[in-house]
Amino acid sequence: MKNRKLLLLLLILSGSHLWASGAPTAADAIFTINNTWMLVASFLVFIMHLGFATLESGLTRAKNTVNILFKNVSIVAIGILTYAVCGFNLMYPGDFNGYFGFSGFGIVAPEGAAGLLQYADGAYTYFTDFIFQAMFAATAVTIVSGAVAERIKLGSFLVFATFYVAIIYPIAGSWTWGSGWLDARNFHDFAGSTLVHSVGGWAALVGAYTLGPRLGKYFRDGKIRPIMGHNMPLATIGVFLLWFGWYGFNGGSVLSADPGAVSFVFVTTTLSAAAGVIGAMVTSWIISKKPDLSMILNGSLAGLVGITAGADCISPMYAVIVGLIAGIIVVLAVMQLDKMKIDDPVGAISVHLVCGIWGTLAVGIFSPDYQLGTQAMGVVAYALFCFVSANIIFQVVKFAMGLRVSEEEEILGLDISEHDMESYAGFQIFTVE
Repeated sequence: MKNRKLLLLLLILSGSHLWASGAPTAADAIFTINNTWMLVASFLVFIMHLGFATLESGLTRAKNTVNILFKNVSIVAIGILTYAVCGFNLMYPGDFNGYFGFSGFGIVAPEGAAGLLQYADGAYTYFTDFIFQAMFAATAVTIVSGAVAERIKLGSFLVFATFYVAIIYPIAGSWTWGSGWLDARNFHDFAGSTLVHSVGGWAALVGAYTLGPRLGKYFRDGKIRPIMGHNMPLATIGVFLLWFGWYGFNGGSVLSADPGAVSFVFVTTTLSAAAGVIGAMVTSWIISKKPDLSMILNGSLAGLVGITAGADCISPMYAVIVGLIAGIIVVLAVMQLDKMKIDDPVGAISVHLVCGIWGTLAVGIFSPDYQLGTQAMGVVAYALFCFVSANIIFQVVKFAMGLRVSEEEEILGLDISEHDMESYAGFQIFTVE
C-alpha cells in the first residue's frame, strides 16, 4: 500500500501530461522517477561550484578571497547562459560530420514536446537534459580559475572563460557525447575525466604558463617558496562539497535512475576517492616526512577525477587501484610542476589534467570493453585541440586587454586592487611578498 501511495504521489508531481492519454502506467512512473533523479543530480553538480569556490579560497591568500569568489559565481552564470545560447546545440547538434555541428541558437524543445517530451530514449525531458548538461559546462572553466589565481586580471579571465565555455568545451564534448568521431571509434569517457577535467586542465596549464608564477614563488637559486593557503578548514569543506556533488556528477551520468547502474557508480566513485586519499597520504608523507593536509585533499579529488571516465565499467576493486594510483600521481605532479616553475596555487593542473589523463587511460587498462589505444587516441586529440585553442584565446586576450595585474596590485591583493573590498573586513593584513 505504501509503495502504491508513493507511486501515485510521483505521478501527480510529474505533471498533468502523464494523464492526458488516460490512466497512468508503469512506464509513466519509470519516466517520472528517471526525470526526478536527473534533476536531483543536476543540483548536486551545481553544489560542486560552491565546493570549487571554497576550496580555491582556502588554498589561496586572504587578500585574494573576494576575487576568487567573484570569479566562481560569475563562471556559473556565464556557463549556464552561454550553454543556453549556443553551447547545448554545439555539443548535441544531431546529425553532423563528427567534428563540428550546430543546430541553432537558444533552447527550443523538439516540435510537439512543449518541454515535456520523453526525451533521450524516454528517460527524461528535453529541459531536464539541458539543465543537467548546463551544470557541467561551467566546471571546465572553474578548473582554470584555480590555476591562474592571485595574478590574473578579472576582466581578462572572464573574457577567456566566456569563449572557452561557449565554444571550445561544447565542440570538444560533441566528439564523444554528441555522437561524434571519437564516439564512432568506441572512445569511452563516462562522465568527463577528459571531456570536462582534462579540457579544463589543458587550459589551466596554458594559463598558468602564460601568466608566469606569483611574485616570490621561485628564487633564482632554484629554491621554491611555499605560499600557504589562508584557510584550511574552508579548503576541507570545499573538498567534501565536491565529493558530495560528485555523486550527481557521476551518478547522473547514468542518464536514468536505473538502480543497479546508479548504485554501481556510487560504489566505484566512493572507493576511488577514498583510495586517492590514501595514495596521496602515503606518498606525501614519505617524500616530505610530514603528513600534508593539502595533499590528501587533492588526493581525494584525484581519485574522483581518475574514476570519472570509467565509473560505469571499471569493477569496484579495480576502482581502488585507479584511485590509489591517482593519489600517488597527483603528489608527484604537484612537485614536478614546481620544479618546472609552473605555479598552480590550488593544484588544479595536477588534479584535473594529469589525473584526468590517467583516468581515461585506465578505462582501456581495466575494462575489457575498451581499448587502451583508442583511449590514448582520444587523450591526444583533446590535448591538441584544447592546448591550441586555449593558447589562441589567451594570446588574443593578452594582446587586447593584458593578462596579468601589476606588481603593486598583486602585492596589495586583488580584493582591494580589483574590487576595493576586503574579504575579512577589519582583519586584512597587508604584507609585501
